Amino acid sequence: MHKSFNKSTRLYISNMQSQILPISISNPFIPNPTSSSPIMPPSAGAMLFNSIHYDADDLPHSSIEDGKKFETKPFLLPRVSSLDNVNGTVDVIAASSVSYQQRRRRAASDSNLTDLRGGRKRFFWSSGGRSDGDRFSVTRFGAKVFGYVRSGCKLITGFLSLQCYAFLIMPGVLQVAYYYYFSSQIRRDIVFGDPPRNKLDIYLPKSDGKNDAPKPVIAFITGGAWVIGYKAWGSLLGLHLSGTDVIVACIDYRNYPKATISEMVEDASRGISYVCNNITEYGGDPNRIYLMGQSAGAHIAACALVEQAIKESDAKQTTTWSVSQIKAYFGLSGGYNMFNLADHLNTRGPYKSLFMRIMGGEESLRKYSPEIVIQDPNNNSAVSLLPPVILFHGTADYSIPADCSKTFAESLQRVGAKAELKLYEGKTHTDVFVQDPMRGDDKLFDDLVAIIHGGDEEAPARQARASRRRRLVPEFMLKLAGKISPF
Repeated sequence: MHKSFNKSTRLYISNMQSQILPISISNPFIPNPTSSSPIMPPSAGAMLFNSIHYDADDLPHSSIEDGKKFETKPFLLPRVSSLDNVNGTVDVIAASSVSYQQRRRRAASDSNLTDLRGGRKRFFWSSGGRSDGDRFSVTRFGAKVFGYVRSGCKLITGFLSLQCYAFLIMPGVLQVAYYYYFSSQIRRDIVFGDPPRNKLDIYLPKSDGKNDAPKPVIAFITGGAWVIGYKAWGSLLGLHLSGTDVIVACIDYRNYPKATISEMVEDASRGISYVCNNITEYGGDPNRIYLMGQSAGAHIAACALVEQAIKESDAKQTTTWSVSQIKAYFGLSGGYNMFNLADHLNTRGPYKSLFMRIMGGEESLRKYSPEIVIQDPNNNSAVSLLPPVILFHGTADYSIPADCSKTFAESLQRVGAKAELKLYEGKTHTDVFVQDPMRGDDKLFDDLVAIIHGGDEEAPARQARASRRRRLVPEFMLKLAGKISPF
């Protein structure tokens, strides 16, 4: 080794000489006089080897014979005679060493990715190295994300539709709101229980001094998908019916998430009890009380009625009001079989998971499905106590299909109860209760008045003297509202 090399250089070259790299006879760094290398030209090879001193023993020896393979000898790093040449050679060796180490790291990294066991799960995979469980987890994750996106789009779309719907019927809403807050015929926020929102509003007929006899009463429970129900939603009904000598009591109740269906039914029953026991103070007839509910309110009212009948059939139970005080039950656009309704609402909202929480769990669906409860043989005595049931429904109702009322009426008739179904052709969920009353052409109103005043000979004359119902919203706005209604 050349003496002019410093100690570190000699040590580095000494270590590198111990690394034996097998090469073939076609090594481009060895000049071949018979042929030119495609990698390095002969002139370049000559220049390289002229600057390097090597022994004969360091060169690879080979012999070529017929039928024999080439024999190769490992190539040892040559000795160098000058520092400049050493520096160039060291650079080449160092670059080769770094490249070799990078390839080893890359190979180890690829091996770890494909042979991963446990640890952190990855959300994407190649064609190999993944278990079926990992693929299932990723698929399930993607399905959940898609479900959340779809639900979000539906919620946003429904919210925008609701805003547009409210804007289109706003002329009528403002007029009814003025009547609700400033009319002397309304007794608002009458408390009937201790829990929050246990209040009701009473709509009184105008007194002309000619007919002071007790008036028939409708105890009304509004809808709102069990989430946005409010007693003021019955203002339009109260406005129209009070003009025909009918008292309307709109009962409020707690909504989800403040309460589940059991608390809602309790609130409704408590409100019905107040009406039955105190309506005489407002000029009502306690023997002519009609129970009515719309949409979710129809379901709550039916549950309260059936539950009360079951209590009365048990002599050990104590009650604060009697089913016998209810002259008839009016159910408007309601659902009465929660198993069937849950599957339908899952496609429109509220979604099934939310619906189950509102109902207090899947185990409560049977208890709060009046259609199923009345078919239980153990409740035959309770069914016999039920008043006549009259159901109203629009055939174009997509929120709660008309089949819900149809099957409930058929079930009531099978167990011996009195039941009747009135269908309104082409009417949607809101047509019967909102748009038609705002038109001043309300078929539901006419049917209710005919039933309530059916045995009153003076009723037709009083109805003729009543003020004519007027239109509250232009027709084109009502038609457009019906098309974009989210209900």
